[in-house]
Amino acid sequence: MNKFNTHLSNIFHLGLKEFRSLFHDIAMLVMIAFMFTASIYLDARAKPDSLNHAAIAVVDEDQSQLSRRLIDAMQPPYFRPPILLSLDEVDQGLDSGRDTFVLNIPPNFQRDVMAGRIPALQLNVDATRQSQALIGSAYIQKILNDEAKNFASRDKPSASIQPAEQVIHVLSNPNLHSAWFGSITAIINNVTLLSIILSGAALIREREHGTIEHLLVMPITPLEIMLSKVWSMAAVVLIASIFALQIMVKGVLDVTVNGSGLLFALGTLLYLFATSSIGIFMGTLARTMPQFGLLAILVLLPLQMLSGAVTPRESMPEMVQWIMSFTPTVHFVSLSQAILFRAANLTVVWPQMLAIVAIAAVFFMLAHHRLRKSIGSM
Repeated sequence: MNKFNTHLSNIFHLGLKEFRSLFHDIAMLVMIAFMFTASIYLDARAKPDSLNHAAIAVVDEDQSQLSRRLIDAMQPPYFRPPILLSLDEVDQGLDSGRDTFVLNIPPNFQRDVMAGRIPALQLNVDATRQSQALIGSAYIQKILNDEAKNFASRDKPSASIQPAEQVIHVLSNPNLHSAWFGSITAIINNVTLLSIILSGAALIREREHGTIEHLLVMPITPLEIMLSKVWSMAAVVLIASIFALQIMVKGVLDVTVNGSGLLFALGTLLYLFATSSIGIFMGTLARTMPQFGLLAILVLLPLQMLSGAVTPRESMPEMVQWIMSFTPTVHFVSLSQAILFRAANLTVVWPQMLAIVAIAAVFFMLAHHRLRKSIGSM
């Protein structure tokens, strides 16, 4: 019992040493703060995958009830409130970059619509804003088509009754804001990135500063050294991820998260056990931080790109899906999305948790074996 208490004491105090080393590493602290604050905000707001506050102007030559209805349909959050222009101001607005879309409603547009004709509308687009130009053109086409059709048929009851009508109720993210998805996905990806980098850097820092030799002459085992780095770095990332979820996502971005934060924290803790072991294993392979950085690129890119957080796994080749099923990232992404997006409980996500624990045990044993071997060769 005394020996067990000694092991726990060594692991605890070595972990405190890791905290002190981290708090003196300004670059690492800045990176942690950025990844769980500004990075999450930018992923949610600065890179929307849907149309968001696009600048639109309208030349209304018809001045009719229908033209005003079309103008009123172009509203936030997809568009800014439309600006009314004259024909002479169209080129100036597009050339200066002030307007992305300029819609020209011709004279007698309402009369032609009511007469059953198909009048032409002109939409001028600044195609240098590629993503907004492509998505926005489709949005505007649908809005104009729906508004004109509804206006023309308001006094003409449909001759036939549809046998069924589809009614969609969106329970989560009712306005389909991309920030709701992007912010949570950013937390998931940043947990992977930071946990691997911090644990691997902690081991390399010992080697570069020469403190690893001091540890070797002390009554400390490689297992204690490894466990101290795992629990301390995992604690840092866990606290940062909880802060990001509660403050940045729920507070700053005003995202509604119906799932259990406690269950997500439990799943994250199990996942950090795996990724910290991966980071330490990589730290035993690399001799310097530049080498570790290059190795991290080769590991992190496949883990994040093929995990299902960015693209659905179903769209990937079956061989890739099978290989990635042996990585903890795939199961953590599935677990996190189920909890935070769909409010899943433990009875739903326990298979993913079990898979993470099994994979974490394998990586931990590999990292421990490699650490003992690398320390023994010093």
